[in-house]
Amino acid sequence: MMRKAASVLLSLMLLMSLSCQAFAQEVRPEDDPAVMLPAHAYELTGSVEVEGRQGVCAENGSYWVSGSTTLAKYDKDWNLLLKNSDPFKGYETEVNHIADIDVYQNELYIGAEYFMDGVGKNIQIAVYDGDTLELKRSFPFEAESGQLECSGIAVDPDTKSVWMCSWVGEESGRYLYRYDLETGAYLGKVHMQMPPQWLQGVAYCDGCLYMTADDGTADDNEPDHLYRTKITDGCTYCTVTLERTFDDVTRQGEIEGLTFDRETNSLLLLYNRGARIILGMPRGFYDGYDREISEVFTYSMTER
Repeated sequence: MMRKAASVLLSLMLLMSLSCQAFAQEVRPEDDPAVMLPAHAYELTGSVEVEGRQGVCAENGSYWVSGSTTLAKYDKDWNLLLKNSDPFKGYETEVNHIADIDVYQNELYIGAEYFMDGVGKNIQIAVYDGDTLELKRSFPFEAESGQLECSGIAVDPDTKSVWMCSWVGEESGRYLYRYDLETGAYLGKVHMQMPPQWLQGVAYCDGCLYMTADDGTADDNEPDHLYRTKITDGCTYCTVTLERTFDDVTRQGEIEGLTFDRETNSLLLLYNRGARIILGMPRGFYDGYDREISEVFTYSMTER
């Protein structure tokens, strides 16, 4: 019976691999404008300063913002409703850092870790109550996955998946890591072809994952970017497409998390300016600043 089950499993894995290869060979990405060109046009419509430098998410007229060590909830007009300045109570392992966040059915999904000078450990998927901003449960990451840090997290309700990305470069930053939404079980990783550098956030929208990358050098006034990918079920790799260049923010600094507001059909983007960032840590300020400013920029979206 065990041999038969193993044989069936091997056959399924082979079929998935062949299906992935067949899909890839049917149309090369470079020959398909739908793959290689942006899916939307984006127009900047406004910005608001917020309390938190890491991530943003939206659901049913409410907004949430994460700082490295804080969580905050806002109403539809960006009035601050509640702030948790001590969000690390209840963890079984030491954590000191919150990354980009997402929300699903009024629960906040957070990539929590212990982060210092570009190195992360004790990575886990943490779930918080959207009303109280208190920890409800957490799931440890799969250490054998090769993920060395968590900079962003996204819920895909269509496939009941949670995706994490890594800011750390080399192998860790070349993959997206998938977990089961309900059980927290590790489901595997997907290799990004043409991977962005220094991923800061990830969000799901209409069958695609969108990622922000801190790939511009603020000292040289270089903009950061938004990327898009579509992952075929059972495929081990995906093609990454440049979606938007952010040359219209207040000042070039450090791009962070993102989300899509279904109520207003808009992209929300968190951007920091003023602080010098070295190995992922604020170290002093640029001329003219005595503090770091975190802003959420709103972009209206139009399908191309």
